[in-house]
Amino acid sequence: MKFENTGLEGLKADLNYLDDVMSSFDFVREGQWDYERVTYDRKFELKEGTFYLRVFGFAVEGDVGANKATIQLITPLLGKYYYPHGVEYGESENFPKTLVSQCEKILADLKVEIEKFAIE
Repeated sequence: MKFENTGLEGLKADLNYLDDVMSSFDFVREGQWDYERVTYDRKFELKEGTFYLRVFGFAVEGDVGANKATIQLITPLLGKYYYPHGVEYGESENFPKTLVSQCEKILADLKVEIEKFAIE
C-alpha cells in the first residue's frame, strides 16, 4: 500500500540526521542500504500478521556507505510479510484500518521532524 501525498516525498536530509530521527520513530536501517539507496523499516506484529512500514530514499549527493550523504525521500509503503517469500505491497493485500491510521500518524509526525532540518 502506497502512502501518497504524505509530504515526505522529495524531502532531503543529511543521512546521519535522518538515521537519528528515524530511530526515534522506531525505524531501523540496519543492512537495508547500498551506496545510493536506503530503506527504513518499522515492524508491526499483529494478530492479522506481520507488517512493515517502509520509508525509502536515495542519495542525491555523497555516499551512503561512508555515512556522508544527502538523502531524498520517496513514497512510503506498507507491506505484509509472508514466510518465506517476503513482503508484499499489492492492492489485493488486506491492511487493518487501525494499522493504516497509525502509519498515517507516524508519517505525519515524521514529516514534521524531518522538515526541521530538511535541505533545500
